[in-house]
Amino acid sequence: MRANESCERKLMAEVIIYTRQFCGFCTAAKDLLRRKKAAFRELDATFNSGLRKEMLAKSNGGSTFPQIFIDDTHVGGCDDLFELESSGKLSDLLGA
Repeated sequence: MRANESCERKLMAEVIIYTRQFCGFCTAAKDLLRRKKAAFRELDATFNSGLRKEMLAKSNGGSTFPQIFIDDTHVGGCDDLFELESSGKLSDLLGA
């Protein structure tokens, strides 16, 4: 590897996913992120009204689970994440 090669690579994006327990869509979204080898921070809002309020504010009212953010950009929910993958845009967003 050349000395400047590591500087040329884009770092992996910061991914935050708000989830709730027993949510199939949350599981599917996390599984896709894992398959993409993307590190993510999961915030379980099942019993945490403060996290739910935070999620609502950050997502401009998105109340369904999951709500996914990549580098502070609101991606949306599970279907939106899979749509990004189908269109070939998810890898670029993740920096993969």
